[in-house]
Amino acid sequence: MAVGGFTLFEWLMLIQHELLLFAGVFFLLGAADEMLVDFLWIWLKLTGRARTQKLLPDAQSPVHTGILDQSLIGPAAIFVPAWREAGVIDATIAHMLAVWPYQSMRLYIGCYRNDPATIAAAMAAADGDPRLRLVVHDRDGPSTKADCLNRLYHALDEDEWRSYSKTRMVVLHDAEDMVDPAGLGLLDAAISSSELVQLPVLPLPQANSPWIGSHYCEEFAEAHGKAMVVRDALRVGMPLAGVGCAIGREALDVLARSKPDGAPFSADCLTEDYELGLGISELGGRARFIRSRHANGELVATRAYFPARLDEAVRQKTRWVHGIALQGWDRLGWRGSVAEGWWRLRDRRGPFTAVVLAVAYLLLILATISWAMELAGRGDPLQLSTTIRFILALNFASFGWRGAWRFAFTAREYGWVEGVRAVLRIPVTNIIAIMSGRRALFAYIRSLRGHLPQWDKTHHYAHPARVIASSGQLTP
Repeated sequence: MAVGGFTLFEWLMLIQHELLLFAGVFFLLGAADEMLVDFLWIWLKLTGRARTQKLLPDAQSPVHTGILDQSLIGPAAIFVPAWREAGVIDATIAHMLAVWPYQSMRLYIGCYRNDPATIAAAMAAADGDPRLRLVVHDRDGPSTKADCLNRLYHALDEDEWRSYSKTRMVVLHDAEDMVDPAGLGLLDAAISSSELVQLPVLPLPQANSPWIGSHYCEEFAEAHGKAMVVRDALRVGMPLAGVGCAIGREALDVLARSKPDGAPFSADCLTEDYELGLGISELGGRARFIRSRHANGELVATRAYFPARLDEAVRQKTRWVHGIALQGWDRLGWRGSVAEGWWRLRDRRGPFTAVVLAVAYLLLILATISWAMELAGRGDPLQLSTTIRFILALNFASFGWRGAWRFAFTAREYGWVEGVRAVLRIPVTNIIAIMSGRRALFAYIRSLRGHLPQWDKTHHYAHPARVIASSGQLTP
């Protein structure tokens, strides 16, 4: 049967050919973009500009002497917004207060008035420690994470006014984080010459979710081992990860004064940390990304378990794509230098990447159908032009290149077994990217119609500190 002068098999071949050309060209452009970052990183390594600092044995963490350490250069406020985090907030607080025994540190926990379980868990974990400041929001949750952070910012303002003292820096963390003993000291030292400082984030592998929960390992290992290092060297805007990051107190006030509501965090933004980082950079603030290792080789980083279920991983990445790629384009535009524009384009490529990946997987389906029809004698194989063969060859070579880099960065932090798994997880990562890209697009369309964003957060069930205490290892 012919349709428009072509048989169904011929239409199938034509569609397959055009999709192959589309996916091949854009995969190649993406590969070229990644390789540019690769070569910049190599150059930084060879010139010694990307050297990872090695901490001396006596600089690993403050010494516990029974009296709170006073070694911070100036007072620090740690903001931890929490909504329905009763399952992990107690472990976060207890561990943070134990490994950061600084007298000049204040821990601000932001809770909501309609979340009594989280409030009770936070109070119990404090165990009377005067460094904890529990701040209950005067509205029902969930609002947005940024709105909760603004409530903590105003609480800090009130405390400073009462005590006639000024905090030197504000550190951001999430309710499920396990902080590094050396982390606060490094932030405290680096903020002397910067307005923004970011430490690496290290997701932890999960034996009960080796394909979904553990796929974050390779993403952060490469992003925080290479991309952020290059970004720091180029002096372009530094997007914050929302955890393990410090903002100078004066810089936070300058940003707040630049906003109509006088609050530094954009309450209607889903990725306030990303917008905060670029916002302070636009105001002239210096941002730094700090990589250091303990004497035993372990990375100084914020550790946490990421979502282990498919629906929760998709929901989390939807928020990232919606906030960074779509809201970021809308709210922040393309201001800055050529290098700045390049990195903003990289930040916002998520939705288009999802489209290209979806086309690639559609091609696999069409190729399977055409192969079956060929076996049934219903048509001849697709004839590829020399150009397409060349494009495909380059794409296969770039895929091998990317797999090697992914293995190397993952194996450096987690061992070679996890490095191999990182390569095998590539299809899973791609599927999650496709699903989250589609969901983010529809969420953005709803926001254009007046639908206000909410804290569409994921739930956390395990905490690294608690897992270590019960089993002696980090893998739950």
